[in-house]
Amino acid sequence: MKIQARYAILLAMLFAACSKEPITPPLQPMTANTATSAANVVTLSETFESGTKSAYASGNVTLSSGSWNMNDALIGNLAADAKSGAQSVRIRNTGSITMNFDASGGANTISISHAVYGSDGSSTWQLWISTNGGSSYTQVGSTITSSSTSLQTATFTVSVSGSFRLSIRKASGGSNRINIDNISVSSGSGGGGGTTPGDDDNMLLGNPSGAVANTSYPANYLMVKTYYTLSYNRDRGGPNWVSWHLASSDIGSTDRQDDFRADNTLPSGWYQVGSSSFSGSGFDRGHNCPSADRTSSVSANSSTFLMSNMIPQAPNNNQQTWNNLESYGRSLVSSGNEVYIIMGSYGVGGTGSNGTATTIDNGHVTVPSNVWKVLVVIPNGSGDLARISSSTRVIAVNTPNINTVSSDWKQYRTSVDAIENATGYDLLSNVPATVQQVIEAKVDNQ
Repeated sequence: MKIQARYAILLAMLFAACSKEPITPPLQPMTANTATSAANVVTLSETFESGTKSAYASGNVTLSSGSWNMNDALIGNLAADAKSGAQSVRIRNTGSITMNFDASGGANTISISHAVYGSDGSSTWQLWISTNGGSSYTQVGSTITSSSTSLQTATFTVSVSGSFRLSIRKASGGSNRINIDNISVSSGSGGGGGTTPGDDDNMLLGNPSGAVANTSYPANYLMVKTYYTLSYNRDRGGPNWVSWHLASSDIGSTDRQDDFRADNTLPSGWYQVGSSSFSGSGFDRGHNCPSADRTSSVSANSSTFLMSNMIPQAPNNNQQTWNNLESYGRSLVSSGNEVYIIMGSYGVGGTGSNGTATTIDNGHVTVPSNVWKVLVVIPNGSGDLARISSSTRVIAVNTPNINTVSSDWKQYRTSVDAIENATGYDLLSNVPATVQQVIEAKVDNQ
């Protein structure tokens, strides 16, 4: 849990009508053909592709979403600017970018892409929100650290029902510069409310990065498959995360299909990573949702061989450490449990059988520095979300993407909180906040 409890308390102080209990808004999965669903309506979208501001001096600039004030900030389009399109914001010192207008429709999830500029050192920044036309602002969540040269996604969960303004403020790092891109705000109050996903849904635990099926967000593009759901990152050439449910009905006798292939459902014009894109790189085509987790039918198994489900993974990490963890997950199912799983990767630079690399496939695919997974284990039954309690077993693992990694995945156990801090995601956002506080802080020792 990133910020639900803290922010709900702040809102309760600001608005007497608000509940004093932490609120975790449901993030319902969306179809791959729509930008929103009944439970997730985009209320603000800004990609910084329009507008021009070439100087750091304070000034207003008109963007596609409206007028923004940029103080010690500009719109950058240089090669050193981390960006998903042609432009992104660049902020230095203690600069800021602030909306000069009110966005309407409320806010439940706010996602922001961020990175360091060029070879600059790390910096921190904060998200602030106003619900009174800019008269006063309240910080949302914790301070975020930007340390990667490639765009990462920070996700914040709030509960605002009316109009709002956002302000992004650089907090430390001195003259080091950061890039900000792809601001997306969605509300869970549209279209009649919507409901939390039901049992066995691949995104029962939530939408970790607030991904949307909208090409305006190529670094956080939601793809809902039959057998898993993912956030695809066009600029990294692979998934940010993949989420799925594993039960005994998913495990059968179907042979491994090995039909690695490009995902032709990616938006038109996007580069499609192919079956041979990893060839000669020294990295395996590492599944997120494993082949062996989907052996109930040929179509189920074949679906896992789409390249949108793959990352460049160090061979020993993939074939030993990760294989052992995947096998353990299936053994839990054989013992009478069902498991909700989220896997992802982050960072830049791994070490495969040919040495260290930051990208492969002529720069189209980023090699991650870390590979992580979270497993939420519950006994077979119904009403799954309600059965996740403070005593539920949660296994979180974060491994370096290197070939000298130990084959014993238990050496890399960590907490969900630690993975959230590393990625900026909110991994179990549909779980009640009071339960999240307990299970996300634990490190499994069974």
